[in-house]
Amino acid sequence: MTVAPTSEVVAVSSRGLFMRVLAALAGGLSVWGAFPPVDVGWLAVVGVALITVAVLGVRMRAAFCLGLLAGLAFFLPLLPWLTVVGIDAWLALSGFCALWFSLMAVAVMWAGRLPGWPIWIACIWVAQETLRSTVPFGGFPWGRLSFAQADTAFGHVARYGGLSTTTFFVALAGTATAAVLLQRRWRWAAVAAVCVLGSWLLPLASMPSTGTAVVAAVQGGTPQTGMGAFDVRRAVLDAHVAQTLNLARAIESGAEQQPAFVLWPENASDLDPYRDPEAAQAITAASRAVNAPILVGAVTDAADRQFVWNNGIVWNPDQGPGERYIKNHPVPFGEYIPFRNELAKITDRFDRIPRDFEAGNVPGHLDIGGIAVGDLICFEVAYDDVVNALMASPERSTLITVQTNNATYNGTAQPAQQLAISRMRAIETGRTVLVAATSGISARINHDGRLAAQIDEGETGVLNGSIALVAQAPMSAKVGLWATWLLTFIGLGACILGARRSVV
Repeated sequence: MTVAPTSEVVAVSSRGLFMRVLAALAGGLSVWGAFPPVDVGWLAVVGVALITVAVLGVRMRAAFCLGLLAGLAFFLPLLPWLTVVGIDAWLALSGFCALWFSLMAVAVMWAGRLPGWPIWIACIWVAQETLRSTVPFGGFPWGRLSFAQADTAFGHVARYGGLSTTTFFVALAGTATAAVLLQRRWRWAAVAAVCVLGSWLLPLASMPSTGTAVVAAVQGGTPQTGMGAFDVRRAVLDAHVAQTLNLARAIESGAEQQPAFVLWPENASDLDPYRDPEAAQAITAASRAVNAPILVGAVTDAADRQFVWNNGIVWNPDQGPGERYIKNHPVPFGEYIPFRNELAKITDRFDRIPRDFEAGNVPGHLDIGGIAVGDLICFEVAYDDVVNALMASPERSTLITVQTNNATYNGTAQPAQQLAISRMRAIETGRTVLVAATSGISARINHDGRLAAQIDEGETGVLNGSIALVAQAPMSAKVGLWATWLLTFIGLGACILGARRSVV
């Protein structure tokens, strides 16, 4: 099955620059609509189709500019939660991500000159996401098409081929739709239908369980939100201790089951419990009251005290601190400052981060109360390499925990967007994902991405319930990385071949 190269497309789609600009803007906005707060996943297909229509058949400079417009129309409304940090941060990151769309649009324009271009362009979407999620400083994966698909049939694909394969199916449905619109090649309508129906027919049955366990997640709340959410560090710790003590009383009365362990969120203790005796005593008291270990999200001094660590510390009722996971992927400009000396001459904003966070180098495999747990901290849930490291030893990640602090972005779409990513990770790994957030949204997510229970933003409380434990590796763990790079290299290869054809 072939589609003619865009030398034929031009005659069909040349409605003038104005119409292409409208298509690019509408395409970017449609992709944004797939994500919270709009949260209509299938709009990603519409967005890909419109961006493809806008870009095919134009020259390189026009493709670059149209891609930039589409990227800005997507990322500016996707990332306004960054205005909490500063309007300049929001504009800078949105513009940077939009530049990836510019490069992608040029690649789409070139690949559109090849027979079968809908397939190659779908691969180019994967290539764009892979590279944007990798460079620079470890990349920024927010806004991958797959992250918005937990409520669509496309989400099922992640269990078998990983999140990049989900992106490929979404993008192919969009590019095939564009082929129908531009060239009336109705065979591509069948391809789009196969993408949807084939995804829907993939089963998401529970993977074999090694048993169940009762696990609790605490959302203690913060006295204030925004950039100053943790200026009152003791109050935040006390709030999580108080909710844990409430759980202990409910267990004693028989209203709640005894959990194997309790999950606290990231930054539940910004007082270093290794060096602050009062913080350590408070955590120990909570652990003893609930008669279970607590996985404490804490910021502590690094070994040389020049840096700090973002930890998940297993705090036992009798022995105190035990195993811990040090966050592998600190956030650039949020937890460490590249070019600190140079930036200090321009702004004093980064004075709020006086010491850089140092990255850990061991995956978050923890034994907590006899349960093999795979731990992720905050934005790490969006990074394939961190999740893949957990799934490399699936028997050591029978449950996935996400410790997160979203109090900085309270009242924005960021917590819902991060929860959507966690839901896709549940589908991809076939495991229950338990999220503990300081101020929301905490959730227990089933293996199929459905929310079993949640605590909304601004509320406090405890999620306590039975969870299925899974030790088997999903197919995505075996083929996901290969699929990502295979699709990426195919997309880049199509771009090169299309560029050479334009020169000949």
